[in-house]
Amino acid sequence: MAGTPVLPATGPRLLAGWHETGAPADLAEHRRRYGPLPLAGRPGRPTGLIDEVTAAGLRGRGGAGFPTARKLAAAASGRRPVVLANGCEGEPASAKDAALLDLAPHLVLDGAVLAAHALGASEAVVCVHDGAAALSTLAGAIAERDDPVPVRLVAVPARYVASEESALVRFLNTGDARPTSTPPRPSERGVNGRPTLVDNVETLAHLALVARFGARWFRAAGTPELPGTLLVTVGGAVRRPGVYEVAGGTALGAALQRAGGPATPVPAVLAGGYAGSWLPVPRSLDAPLSHEGMRTAGAALGVAVLLALPTGACGLAQTAHLLRYLAAESAQQCGPCTFGLPAIATDLTDIVACRRSAPAALARLHRRLEVIPGRGACAHPDGAARLTASALRVFAADLHDHLQGRPCPGAGDPPLFPIPARR
Repeated sequence: MAGTPVLPATGPRLLAGWHETGAPADLAEHRRRYGPLPLAGRPGRPTGLIDEVTAAGLRGRGGAGFPTARKLAAAASGRRPVVLANGCEGEPASAKDAALLDLAPHLVLDGAVLAAHALGASEAVVCVHDGAAALSTLAGAIAERDDPVPVRLVAVPARYVASEESALVRFLNTGDARPTSTPPRPSERGVNGRPTLVDNVETLAHLALVARFGARWFRAAGTPELPGTLLVTVGGAVRRPGVYEVAGGTALGAALQRAGGPATPVPAVLAGGYAGSWLPVPRSLDAPLSHEGMRTAGAALGVAVLLALPTGACGLAQTAHLLRYLAAESAQQCGPCTFGLPAIATDLTDIVACRRSAPAALARLHRRLEVIPGRGACAHPDGAARLTASALRVFAADLHDHLQGRPCPGAGDPPLFPIPARR
């Protein structure tokens, strides 16, 4: 595009400004780096943007990996749509959205405004958790701008399930931040009954870059299955925990090396956050960070989080800590959450404690893991079941010892990964 600065085809993209200056960009610096908003055509003419995003192969970065162009097309099919940018980051182990909103808030706002303008949306809404530092950052960034579509900032209750897309729509409509059953999907009937595009803030930041530099540039990084870059939170037993921007398809082990490599020998990595799966090390180090690559490895890309378990830690005990947290975060509106999650947390806790009832608890646990998935009002119980099943599989040797009354040395350790205080 004539007059638009050119970003390198590979290397940092979302965090290019941070790598260049070491500081967040105000609007003037942002415009110097990226140029003005590439508003094409009249409002409500989304075809050009949808075509470019389709060619780019952009997939959502909020967890599900849904093709962004299909979401745009669905919202475009209705009247007076709404664009909702999801920056809540309900996954406690993830820090990627917070980092992006801190370092490049205008790139996120560009994406929301570009999508809203193309769709002819009545407004763009940016949601973050109540108490998040991003609230003040975004308020200041919005105040700097004079956008063709009004942008509204909303604080959402800081609960695990409150950032699910149907929960956000329900909160904006009624003040109740709990998921609802689908259909209808938000793209069919969302905020105020209007078709609503709900996208993660990282997805919208990528959209802003695709609109400026095009699909071919976007595909110069990553793989055909997952083009572009993605922000990955790397934590646990690594030397430099933090958020890193890597190309789609980067090997899991290479992502750990970006964070300085393991600080201790690592027997397993939790991939995808607390609704994700444990993967054994070293067998999984070559697994590509892509949807297909992680599925082949026995996990899901989900929210791009990698948590390295340190040597000596008990993977079963750490999973039990996470399960108790997930059970406490239930929306209390369906049986699999209300009763199923506390039950599997109790079963695994009995096993970790090497109680005499541990063999019976394991039998119950296997039965419950067969019936819980797919029966909840949202995917929350599915994630907890997936986490539990992966722990039983990856830590099978430890499980055998616990059932024989021989606990791991780290079975009594406190949580190694962040567990938010109940609010």
